[in-house]
Amino acid sequence: MKLGRLNHIGVVVPDMDQAVAFWRDVMGATSFHEADVPQDGLHIIFVDTPTHSTSSGQAHSGMDGTQMELIQPLNEETAVSAFLAKNPAGGQHHVCFEVPDIEAARAEFEAQGKRVLGPTRIGAHGTPIFFVHPKDMGGILTEILETPKEGH
Repeated sequence: MKLGRLNHIGVVVPDMDQAVAFWRDVMGATSFHEADVPQDGLHIIFVDTPTHSTSSGQAHSGMDGTQMELIQPLNEETAVSAFLAKNPAGGQHHVCFEVPDIEAARAEFEAQGKRVLGPTRIGAHGTPIFFVHPKDMGGILTEILETPKEGH
């Protein structure tokens, strides 16, 4: 398995309005995108991270296109609600890496004995995803996402 691009870092938040205000007012974010997942009971806002210019004026960022995913549960029955119950202030929930072929990636993780959590499904970016158990990923819940196509 080759490491793909870091797509986003998922952060669970207890109050979406406060979280957006933090990323806008403290961190200077200017680009936000809502992508709710009602079937999973989640309210999601993606925060785009900016690129930076070098002294020569060229855009430079080691993670162009990376986002912060702000996640708020809509009800008490979600896995994110359980995370928030244990971490009332919220916090980092997962990291997400892209792969070109979700089925091949899943097969490779499973062949390595990694515990894939649940079926492959459509995520907030509108592309297929699955999660790999943190105990099999160095203690980090890891989302694997098929690289979004144009328009997603």
